Amino acid sequence: MIIPNSIIKFLGQYFRAIRIWRSVIILLFFLWLDSQRWTYKGGFSHQKETNRQQDRAKWLTKELLKLGSAFIKLGQLISARPDVLPRSWIIELAGLQDQVPAFSFGKVQEILEKELGERCKEIIDLDKKPIAAASIAQVHRACLSSGRKVVLKIQRPGLETFFRVDLEIMQQVASVLQKNKSLSKGRDWVAMARECKRVLIKELDFKVEAQYAARFRQQFLDEPKIKVPSVIWELSTEKVLCLDYLPGIKIIDQSEIIKHGINPSSIVEIGASSYLKQLIEFGFFHADPHPGNLAVSADGSLIFYDFGMMGMISDRLKNELGSMVKAAALGDATELVKRLQAAGLLAQGIDLGPVRRLIRIMLKERLTPPFDTDTIEKLSVDLYELVYGQPFRLPVELIFVMRALSTFEGVGRSLDSSFNLIAITKPYLIQLMTSSNSNPNDLINEIGRQFGELGSKAVGLPKRLDESLERLEQGDLQLQIRLGESDRQLRRMINAQQSMGQSILLGCLGISAALLASSNKAIFSLLPIGIAFPISLKWLKLQMKIRRDEKLEQLQRKTESANN
Repeated sequence: MIIPNSIIKFLGQYFRAIRIWRSVIILLFFLWLDSQRWTYKGGFSHQKETNRQQDRAKWLTKELLKLGSAFIKLGQLISARPDVLPRSWIIELAGLQDQVPAFSFGKVQEILEKELGERCKEIIDLDKKPIAAASIAQVHRACLSSGRKVVLKIQRPGLETFFRVDLEIMQQVASVLQKNKSLSKGRDWVAMARECKRVLIKELDFKVEAQYAARFRQQFLDEPKIKVPSVIWELSTEKVLCLDYLPGIKIIDQSEIIKHGINPSSIVEIGASSYLKQLIEFGFFHADPHPGNLAVSADGSLIFYDFGMMGMISDRLKNELGSMVKAAALGDATELVKRLQAAGLLAQGIDLGPVRRLIRIMLKERLTPPFDTDTIEKLSVDLYELVYGQPFRLPVELIFVMRALSTFEGVGRSLDSSFNLIAITKPYLIQLMTSSNSNPNDLINEIGRQFGELGSKAVGLPKRLDESLERLEQGDLQLQIRLGESDRQLRRMINAQQSMGQSILLGCLGISAALLASSNKAIFSLLPIGIAFPISLKWLKLQMKIRRDEKLEQLQRKTESANN
C-alpha cells in the first residue's frame, strides 16, 4: 500500500506540532515549579533560585538545539528581548551557537548546479570538507577559474519548507499564550511571533546578506585596518553566497597574534574605534561580534565575517540617544527619565518614582569615574534587570547595541585585560551629543539652561509658597501622601493572601483528582485537572510578580541607604 504524499506531509506536521507543544508545556511546568518555594531542597534562598534559573536556561538552550534551525534562530532573537525573559536566560540564549553535522558534498554540488547553472563552471577547485557548518548553511573554500580565492555559503536543502512549518506552529503557540491574560499581560506574543517570522524568512534569502556585506564593506573602504570580504555577485543567489576568502588568526588566539608581531592592544583599539563609527557615524553595525565572526590578518588588520545579523539605528533614535547622553553626562536622572518617556521608551501613566531611583543608581554606580574595565557589561546587566518586569519599552535595535558592545568588550578584555571601552568613547560621545545641533558648545549651553531654570524656580518660590498657604486656609488644597514601606507591606500581604488561597484551592483540586482517579470513574479526574490548569497559570504569574517586587524593593532599599 502506497501512502499519498499529502498524508505523509500532514502526519509529519502533526507529530512536529506535538513535539513543539511538548517542549512548551514542559517549559511552563518548570516555570510554575520554580515559583514554588517549597520545591527548593533545604529551604528557599535567592542563590538557589539563581542556580535553578541557570539550569532551566541551559535546558531551554538544549531543547532549542534539538528542535532545529528555526528554533535556534528564535532563541537568538529572543536573547535580544530582556523584557520577555530574565537576565540569566538572556545570557544563556545569547551564546546559542548552532553546530550541526554537515550535509553531503554531493548535495553541495547539486545545489550549486541548480542555483548557478552554467556559471558553476567558474568554480574549478571546491574543498569537499566545509570550514563551518550550521543549521542554516555550511561554508566551503573554493578557487575560481580566474585564480580568485573565495568562500561559498550554501543553504541546507529543503530548509525553507521546514522553516515555514515551524514558524506556523510558533504562530499557533503565540496565539494560545496571548489568550491567557496572566501570560500576555504587557506582552504581545502574536506580534513577537510575526516579527520573528519576518526576520527569519528574510535571513533565508542570501541576497539580503550580500547587500548587508556590501554596505558594511562600503563604510570602511577608507579604513586600511578594517577588512570586509567583497561579494562576488555573479555567483550569489538566494541560496548561495560567494565572498572573497580572507584568512586570519582567531581574535581570541592571543599567543598567535603576538607571534606574528602584532600588539593585541592595537587590535582592540581598532575594533572599538570601528564599532563607535558604526554606531554613531553610519548607524549600521555588526550585531553579532562574537569571536567566531572576528579575525586578525597577518598585517594587523581586523577582519569581520558573517553579515546575517546586522543592526540599524535611525536618525531619530540617534538624536534621542544624544539627548539621553547629555542628561547622563550631567547626572540628571529626572531629565533622563523625561527623555526616555518622550522617546516612547517608558510606558505612559506610570509611577516614575521607582524608575527614577533605579536610574539614579545606574548613573551613580556605573557612570561615575574612575570607570571599571567591564563598565559596558555592568550597564547591560543593569539594563536587563531594569527592563524585565518593568514598564520599559526598549527598541530592539537599542538592545542589540548594548549586547554588541558588551560582547565586543568581552572579546577586547580577552586580548587586553586593561581594555576599557568607555575610556576611548569620549570624542564619539561628544559628537553624539552635538549631532542634533551644530553648536559645539551645546553641552555648556545645556548646563547654563539648567542653572537658569533653577534661578527662575528660586525667584518664584515665595509666590508659590504664599499661594499654597492661601489655598490651605481656604480648604482647597489636597494633600497626597505616599506611605512608602507601609504601602509595600500592604501589597505583600495582599499577594501572600492570594497565593495562599490559590495554593489551597490547587491542593483541593489535586486531592479530588487523585480520589477520582482511584475510583471506578477515573475519567472524571480530568475535570479537576482542567479546572486547576488556569488557576495554576494565575498562581505562577503571581509568584513571578512577588519575586520581581522583592528585587525592586532590594534596589529601593539600596538607593535609600546610599542617599542616607
